[in-house]
Amino acid sequence: MLIVMRNDATDQQIDLVMAKIKNKGFTPLPLPGTQRTAIGVVGNESRIDSSEFEILEGIKEIIHVSKPYKLAGREFFRNDTIINVEGVSIGGRNFTVIAGPCSVESREQIIKTAELVKISGAGLLRGGAFKPRTGPYSFQGLGKKGLEYLKEAKKISGMPIVTELMHLKYLDLVMEYADVIQIGARNMQNYDLLQELGAIKKPVLLKRGMAATMEEFLLAAEYILNGGNKNVILCERGIRTFERSTRNTLDLSIVSLIRELSHLPVIVDPSHGTGRRSLVAPMSFASMACGASGLMLEVHPDPKNAVSDAAQSITPEEFAEIMSKLKSMAMIFDKICP
Repeated sequence: MLIVMRNDATDQQIDLVMAKIKNKGFTPLPLPGTQRTAIGVVGNESRIDSSEFEILEGIKEIIHVSKPYKLAGREFFRNDTIINVEGVSIGGRNFTVIAGPCSVESREQIIKTAELVKISGAGLLRGGAFKPRTGPYSFQGLGKKGLEYLKEAKKISGMPIVTELMHLKYLDLVMEYADVIQIGARNMQNYDLLQELGAIKKPVLLKRGMAATMEEFLLAAEYILNGGNKNVILCERGIRTFERSTRNTLDLSIVSLIRELSHLPVIVDPSHGTGRRSLVAPMSFASMACGASGLMLEVHPDPKNAVSDAAQSITPEEFAEIMSKLKSMAMIFDKICP
């Protein structure tokens, strides 16, 4: 429920409405506007009887919010959320590209990649120090050493770091090095982890689960927002369908729909979404066209010898070409692409 106050409502009247909400066992969420204040009601699982509020003074109207993802939805927050990561803006008209290897393999590899993608226009550097792999015998990442290499790459390139958190036991360690904490598809519904991330202030990049509906995706974001962390970036990375010619089915329609229903920035990962190097470029261009706030691309200086995701990693040269074309497209789609 959203309670819209009159533009001449007094502070006392607003306080009384908020006290009434608390007395009902719900949480009031003040939403100050340029002309009037609105108060969101959070914590209800079913429709609230508004008759007890209608008798209070200073109320202009009461709007019943139909969506369960109240904090992630546009019914409470009309304007796009823009997240600032050490001077890099994500959301709104900005089209921000996160680039780097799937896994941090060595100091030389991550530093070389960082320098090259920076030149081409990447805003943030990605790299996995801890890697969730389907098989237990696959490369699992360098752990803390990988984080140290990322820190050095950041110092040299100036780019903020995006890296994945797999388990709560690594939270403090990853917090020490990461500027954006990535939650992978396998952990999208790890609610204990999401609740802990709600208590921090660092931006969280939340990837859509392999079988998650849009509502489940936004409700996962709601866990983080409800904890007090407003810096959530959504990432469409493809879902698992009956199609086997691509690694996943990249669902770009969901990007446009989320832009309608949510104020949160949503980026696209065409590398995981397709699993094919040849499809990364066209899906990157399509992502800008459908309204995405940016991309997350796997770039490796020597993809043939990458220890993970070799088939979907692009070279720095291919990345430079993609960035050049995206910059040309930006004016057509009213985007700002550095």
